[in-house]
Amino acid sequence: MPVHEIRSPLPGTFYRKPSPDAAAFKNDGDPIAAGEVIGLIEVMKTFHEVHADASGAGLRFLADDNEPIMAGQVIAEVEVGA
Repeated sequence: MPVHEIRSPLPGTFYRKPSPDAAAFKNDGDPIAAGEVIGLIEVMKTFHEVHADASGAGLRFLADDNEPIMAGQVIAEVEVGA
C-alpha cells in the first residue's frame, strides 16, 4: 500500500499529546483525515500544531513523543490508496 510522509515543518521537540496527562492526538493504526492534528512541535516555548496533509486508512509514527526533531524529518506515514 502506498504511503505519504508527514514531515516536520520546523526543528524542535515533537509531542504526540497536547499535555503530559492527556491522551495522544492520534495513535499508530488510527485512520486520519487531511487537516487533523497529529502532534505539536515546541520551538523556544512556543507550540505549533502539526496537521496531516493527506487522508488514509492508517497512521504510523516514526517520531516518538518528546523526541527532538529536525525540519524536514519524517514524523509519520499515512497509508493512502487501496
